[in-house]
Amino acid sequence: MGSALFLGGWTFGKVKAGVTVDGVEVGGLTFAAAEETVRQSLAAGLGPFVVHTPEGDELFETEFRDDLQSLLRRAKKGEELHAEVKRVWVGLEEDLLDLCARHSYAARDAVLSFSARGFVYQRESAGQACDYPKCVADAVNAIDRGESEITLSVFSVAAKVTEKELRARTRALASYTTYFDEKNTPRAHNIALACSKISGTVLLPGEEFSFNGTVGKRTRENGFEEANIISGGEFVPGVGGGVCQVSTTLMNAALLSGLNVTESRPHSLTVGYVPCSRDAMVSDFSDLKFKNPYDVPVYLLGLAAGGSVKFTFYGLPDGKTYDIETKILLVADPPEEKIVEGEEDKLLRAPKQGVASESYLLVYENGTLLSRTLLRRDTYAVVQGIRQVKSEN
Repeated sequence: MGSALFLGGWTFGKVKAGVTVDGVEVGGLTFAAAEETVRQSLAAGLGPFVVHTPEGDELFETEFRDDLQSLLRRAKKGEELHAEVKRVWVGLEEDLLDLCARHSYAARDAVLSFSARGFVYQRESAGQACDYPKCVADAVNAIDRGESEITLSVFSVAAKVTEKELRARTRALASYTTYFDEKNTPRAHNIALACSKISGTVLLPGEEFSFNGTVGKRTRENGFEEANIISGGEFVPGVGGGVCQVSTTLMNAALLSGLNVTESRPHSLTVGYVPCSRDAMVSDFSDLKFKNPYDVPVYLLGLAAGGSVKFTFYGLPDGKTYDIETKILLVADPPEEKIVEGEEDKLLRAPKQGVASESYLLVYENGTLLSRTLLRRDTYAVVQGIRQVKSEN
């Protein structure tokens, strides 16, 4: 009959004397006890399966399958045996799917914020993705080879928008500055107020800027004060005096930045802060408008302080440079001053020359003139001076 009795599919009996399996003595033990003894030893030496990740090692408990049942029953007296052991990772695909999800995160694009205070950039950060199919294949192959570790297959995912790209698209295009008497407090106030309403404006590709739409009506309710304006060919007090210097400065900065001026009008008289045919008169009936011709946004910053107002446009340079040329066609001298009597000697109205002029936009590339385009042709009125002399009576 031998040393075993087969009953109901289960074997009762003992292992032959002197048998060892992977160094564990099992001779004389029942088959069930021998299997349990060897499996305890195998389990102790097997250890968890290790997955190395960028944040540290992840351990996974596994099971194993062996050939002990048939191996022990075939064992001969005193034989030294080696069990064939195969690791089994139950739930391998689900565990690795969860592990991949925990070690994957999206890239974060660089962010630009813009206001009247200027630009603030938030640097981009790379994301991380996990190659799930490769991780599963690596784990299966490692187990087949009797290995107990793999490295999680992850790779960096670059951000779509970088800070470098944002900075390249927000470079200074051009600036223009004019000067005023800061001691003329109401006029200086109006210039600063209008400038502050414009600074921080963003023009999207193809978008048109309206000075009146941005600054609003020049009224006391909107914070403007009374200062000299040009009306009917005369310098007279009016609410919002000085605002035209802001529109003029802005228009010149826009032209030098390559934007397309779609609406502008001259004053009836020449002004001292800009060459002829480069002024931009604004009123309830006259606006300054220009469009952004670029494929990226254009950003406007303005500052009025210390007797000057300056506008700078920012965007992506197109490789060209722009200039403005004024051509004087005619100058007409004023007639002799008109003399009137009064209580004291003083100049009531300064004389001004009449001027006919043109302005041109010049476009250069690598120092070569590409085009010279007429912007405007204007006529500024002659002003007769008026001087009061003290009456002898």
